[in-house]
Amino acid sequence: MEGDSEFELDWKVKAILIGGAVGALVGIGAAYLYIRNIEEAGEPLQLATKDALQIGVSLASLVKQVASMGHK
Repeated sequence: MEGDSEFELDWKVKAILIGGAVGALVGIGAAYLYIRNIEEAGEPLQLATKDALQIGVSLASLVKQVASMGHK
């Protein structure tokens, strides 16, 4: 039984580490693209409330899709 708990902890740790790494890479990529757009425009871009809400809804949908992967 001890091996079962080690296996359970092992895959959970791997899932958290992989998810964290993917999230960090996506965040860095998004920040890079945002900075590049600001530099091309020559002035800071203002993020409209509508755009922020669209991003938030998209992120919530993505999290829901990832969470539902375990139920298939």
